Amino acid sequence: MPAAATTRSILLLASLAAPAVLCAQQGFGPLDPAPPTGRTADEIVQKFGEQETAFQRARDSYTFRQSVKVDTIDDDTGKVDGEYQQVSNLVFDKDGKRMENVIFAPQNTLQRVMMSPTDFDEIEHRLPFILTTADQPLYDIKYLGRQKVDDLDTYVFNVGPKQIAKGKHYFQGKVWVDQQDLEIVMVNGTTVPQDLRPGHEDLQPPFTTYYEQVDGKYWFPTYTKAEGILRFAGQNGALPDEVHMRSIVKFTDYKQFHATSRILYDGEDITDKKAPDAGQPAGQATPPKKK
Repeated sequence: MPAAATTRSILLLASLAAPAVLCAQQGFGPLDPAPPTGRTADEIVQKFGEQETAFQRARDSYTFRQSVKVDTIDDDTGKVDGEYQQVSNLVFDKDGKRMENVIFAPQNTLQRVMMSPTDFDEIEHRLPFILTTADQPLYDIKYLGRQKVDDLDTYVFNVGPKQIAKGKHYFQGKVWVDQQDLEIVMVNGTTVPQDLRPGHEDLQPPFTTYYEQVDGKYWFPTYTKAEGILRFAGQNGALPDEVHMRSIVKFTDYKQFHATSRILYDGEDITDKKAPDAGQPAGQATPPKKK
C-alpha cells in the first residue's frame, strides 16, 4: 500500500496484533504450551501440510465471490475519508481456466494511499493463506501449543520465512490448525518484507483470516480483516503523517466447478451445434483444462 505522494518515506508500520489480544477475545481459550499427545509436532506439521495440499487442489476447482473494501479513516472524526471497493466472481471459462469477472467497482476515492500490485497479490495469495507440503520448506514452523477457539480444539504454530528471496513476499505470524481435520482454520499475521525505501514505499497492515468448512470436508477462507496505522515521514521537518487503514475481504458463495466436455471438429468448437454427420461422433470430446 504505497502513499499517494511518493516523496514521503515510511517510518513505522503498526505492530502485529498480539496473540494475547486475540486470546482475550470471546471464544478464545488459554494457550496450553504442553506438547501434543499421540503424535509429535513434526508429525502434525507433515500431516497438515498434506491436508493443505489437498485443500489447495480442491479450492482450485471451486468458483466463489470475492468482495474487497479498503478504507482510510480520519481518526479525528472516526469517519471513512477514502475507499476502494471491488466485487468479483472467480469463475472458469469454457476451457476450464480461472478468470475474474468484476461485477461491482465504484469510483476509487482513496487519496492518502493507493493500491499497488503487492496489495492485489496479497489478496490472492496471503490473506487466504495455505501452507502446503511444497511451501513448508520455505518457512520456519514452530509449535506453540493447544488452544480452544470457539468449539474447535486447535494446534497453534508460529510461521515465518526462513529466507527472503528478492521480489518475493511471505506470510509471517500465527496459524491455528484444527486438531481433527488438520487444516488451517485461522491465521493472524502480516506480509513480509515491507518495502520502506523512500520513494518506493509499499506496505500492508496486519490481518486476521477466518476459515469455514465447505461441503463438510475442507476449510475455506471466508473473511479477512486487516487494520493498522501507517506512519509516513513529514516533508521538510514536518511531523509524521499517520494513515489509519482498514480492509475487509470476504470470500463467499463457494461452488464446485463441474467440468463439461467440448466437441471439436476440424479444430472448431461445435459443442452447441449439430454434428456434421448425425449419429456419428463429431470430433473428439476434450475435457476442459484447469489452471
